[in-house]
Amino acid sequence: MSDKVSTEVESNDLGTYVSPLGAWALAIGTSIGWGSFVVTSNTYLMQAGPAGSGIGMLIGLAVMLVIARNYHFMMNRHPDCGGVYSYAKHVFGFDHGVLAAWFLGITYLAMFWANATSLPLFTRYFIGDVFQFGYMYQLFGYDVYFGEALLSVGAIGLIGLLCSNSKRITSKLTIAMALAFTAAILSCFAVCMANHDGGLFSFDPTFAPDSDAVSQIVRIACISPWAFIGFESISHSTQEFAFDRSKTFRIMVWALLVTTALYVCVTALSITAYPTRYASWFDYIADIGNLNGLEALPPFYAAQYYLGSAGVGILVAALLCLIITSLIGNMIALSRLVYALAIDEVLPVKLARINKRQIPHKAVWLVVVVSLVVPLLGRTTVGWIVDVTTIGAIMIYGLISFSTYKAAREDDRRAEAWAGMAGFVLMLAAAVIFLIPSLFATGSMAPESYFLFTIWAILGFVAFRRILIKDKTRRFGRSTVVWVALLALILFTSLSWVTQSTREATDTLLDSVRTYYEGGADAQDYQLGEEAYMQAVADQSHQSQMGTTALVFVLLAFSLVIMFSNYSLMGERERERERELFAARMAANTDPLTGVKSKRAYVDKERALNAQIEAHTVRDFCVVVCDVNGLKQINDELGHTAGDEHIRAASMLVCQHFKHSPVFRIGGDEFVVIVEGQDYINRNSIAQDLDACSVYNAVNGGVVIAVGLSDYDPETDTAVASVFERADELMYKRKKELKGQA
Repeated sequence: MSDKVSTEVESNDLGTYVSPLGAWALAIGTSIGWGSFVVTSNTYLMQAGPAGSGIGMLIGLAVMLVIARNYHFMMNRHPDCGGVYSYAKHVFGFDHGVLAAWFLGITYLAMFWANATSLPLFTRYFIGDVFQFGYMYQLFGYDVYFGEALLSVGAIGLIGLLCSNSKRITSKLTIAMALAFTAAILSCFAVCMANHDGGLFSFDPTFAPDSDAVSQIVRIACISPWAFIGFESISHSTQEFAFDRSKTFRIMVWALLVTTALYVCVTALSITAYPTRYASWFDYIADIGNLNGLEALPPFYAAQYYLGSAGVGILVAALLCLIITSLIGNMIALSRLVYALAIDEVLPVKLARINKRQIPHKAVWLVVVVSLVVPLLGRTTVGWIVDVTTIGAIMIYGLISFSTYKAAREDDRRAEAWAGMAGFVLMLAAAVIFLIPSLFATGSMAPESYFLFTIWAILGFVAFRRILIKDKTRRFGRSTVVWVALLALILFTSLSWVTQSTREATDTLLDSVRTYYEGGADAQDYQLGEEAYMQAVADQSHQSQMGTTALVFVLLAFSLVIMFSNYSLMGERERERERELFAARMAANTDPLTGVKSKRAYVDKERALNAQIEAHTVRDFCVVVCDVNGLKQINDELGHTAGDEHIRAASMLVCQHFKHSPVFRIGGDEFVVIVEGQDYINRNSIAQDLDACSVYNAVNGGVVIAVGLSDYDPETDTAVASVFERADELMYKRKKELKGQA
């Protein structure tokens, strides 16, 4: 972290404002939104029936309690903004942290976008076509109107304005709305169940009739991370807690319990009543796509049946509260994530700025700006993005669990380590079951969702490259494992996309053939003749599959190019770091004035020789201590520049004599030579020659060096120090003698 960022953050603290009730409301408000009234019908009931949905959600609750335990541990260990980004960063390093942030970002953004774009649906169902003006275009069968887009943009802007200006009003509003929709849903469910006519509206079949009960339960349990994603949003506001963090587990438990109860209630409420023209709830739910008005929203149809317009009004108010709390919760989580990334300079530092209300307002407005284009994409496209949140949730919960496991092992916390490993294994199993198409009945995601996930992961590589290039402190690019794993995930999801697309193309072909033989095809198809028509359908299917396969190869090729480019950049940075370390080591081991080895290098050499002496592997050596005479007088009379030149001259003289041995400058005017090898054989003659030069210079002017030499004696010497001391004594004795000759 740079000094600039550190100073700014210290002087602009986020402050504390989140109460225990506020944390509970934030957790439950973020985890439940528009989808809780819709997905329970077209996903839970259709895939598992009321019994399978209920049991699956209870299993999901048990899994989420393990995840909550892991979050509790990490929130207390690292009470920072950023949630799992911060935890992965602390435990594994910045590469893992960025990967976590990338999928946290798309997960929270998808939920934020889903609820923002649900407002036009809300108005279509309950107000009518008031905002259906300014028709622009159609995307994937969804009509996009300027009025509806403006409604979503306005909602995004208002949430940004609220979240950037007042923490306390936002918190109170979230608490009030969370309590309101909880009370509304539970009370409506209780009244409807009390008046439920079991004879007219049977809950049979208890499971969906298309597969076995076990696979249905497993399927619901596996998508539970999607159902609960957002309950952990309070981990992004840990710095802002106005209460003891030891209470976080209880808060998350209550949030999970209430969330599960609301999901179960809405699911059951959806089939307490249905139009009498349907033989069972299953027939009704299966035909939802062809219905309009309240009939297309089973919970509201049931509320109207038992409570009339008052029941519809209660659920409408509850749904509006759900949407608003989800928008607020995801905005807070996203802005704190952006703030944490800006603190670490992953994002521009200016995004970490805090206004006078202690809010990272620039981070809030970044989320607003990024979200403004989404209302123009159409609800269908946003639905595919939301589907990706299931993968994101599995990855996020798996990463928090593994982070907990590693951190708990470091802290010797066995219970937390077991919880971390349990959470990781559960998320790994969910990933296998969820991501592999047709492992359990039909695939879990639409082909477009696999495609979007692949695109997002590839963009992650591109973003990481930008981070690598801008990273001056070299915190990133230290883990290749995480990016190889991401590449493997891209490969897997892209192949899953091909599999799902091929299946859909095959189903389309079969439907076309069936329609043709049943007489429902167009007249021009029959004019072609049976053989020509079949060939045309087969060619169309083949072209579609070839196009999909070609696109996959292009994406994978691009991924590999980016991956190897990143790897090359990481390798070059590592080599550069090694060169700098080598240069720094050389600088530390070299005396800057003379160019001989430094005192630090002598200490390292002494340590190595001592180790050899102790191991009885040392070869013969001797220590020569050299001291320059008259240096103080030169410094006093001629200045330190002249003194430095005198030292350099002395150093050259020593090096000229001991050509094959390392020379060390260990003091201002003191040199040491560790004499080994060829120089050791000629040590006495070399020392005598150096002394003779000094005697001559003492009379005629020049560098005078006092020399003391002592051999290593394996019988008496247990360390280099004793050899040095003898040589030092001899040097001082000779120094006095040379002064007398001057």
